[in-house]
Amino acid sequence: MGYFTNTVKTTVLLALLTALMLWVGDLFGGTQGLIIAGIFVVLFNGVMYWWSDKIVLKMYGAKELPKDHKVTRMVEEVARKAGLKTGEIPRAFIVENATPNAFATGRNPSHSVVAVTAGIIGLLTDEELRGVIAHEVSHIINRDTLIQTVAGVVAGVISYTAAIARWGAIFGGFGGRDRDSGGLIELLVIGILSPIIALIIQMAISRTREYMADANAAKIIHSGKPLAHALEKLERGVKMRPFGRGQGNPATSSLFIVNPFRGSFLFEMFSTHPPMQKRIEKLNSY
Repeated sequence: MGYFTNTVKTTVLLALLTALMLWVGDLFGGTQGLIIAGIFVVLFNGVMYWWSDKIVLKMYGAKELPKDHKVTRMVEEVARKAGLKTGEIPRAFIVENATPNAFATGRNPSHSVVAVTAGIIGLLTDEELRGVIAHEVSHIINRDTLIQTVAGVVAGVISYTAAIARWGAIFGGFGGRDRDSGGLIELLVIGILSPIIALIIQMAISRTREYMADANAAKIIHSGKPLAHALEKLERGVKMRPFGRGQGNPATSSLFIVNPFRGSFLFEMFSTHPPMQKRIEKLNSY
């Protein structure tokens, strides 16, 4: 039931994001600029989607683990339990970082990766680590990289158009109808409010996918408690040792099972992850 509800939420949020893009395009007074913005953002996000695994692994200096490593064996075990075939088993990588965390990337199961930090291996029990890996495998099965790319494309078009609108407002608008106060107000609405709304919706989609991965992980290993215990430890571990300067890019925070970056109140408002206590409560109920 929870999986179905979260799927519906994702569909509704994507529809709202698309509707916002169309509304912005209509207010902007023409489709040509929107089409140009769309082509640019789609191409950029397409490159990021196609080579996302290589880009992220290089960014964090991740190295592939040998086949006899316990994490590699665990990834294969969990992936097979989840129904993935031999050619779809994710490769296992390690990031030599003491901050306990994990992430998954790749455009589809055949090109997928599950990466763990050195810190998480020493912190969690095998059962807890198995819960974390099940969460990451669930992201791969649910095609969350694709979902986030689609959301990113739409939000990117809105942000690109908003930037043009802000310049239009500064220089008096585009065309005759934009030179009155009503036209300038429209441009300001597009330029300031629409990208904020798009970001809020995009973050809501990310949080929904996290809930889905949690629920699916509990289903794979037949219990939500190991992952719940793992998340409690990971939250404490990240607070004690967040990623420092030069150790990563906050733009990648949605990839990780727990946000590894220290954030302000505003940062928390636009969080890519649901409140930890809610995640733990839900997992303990499975």
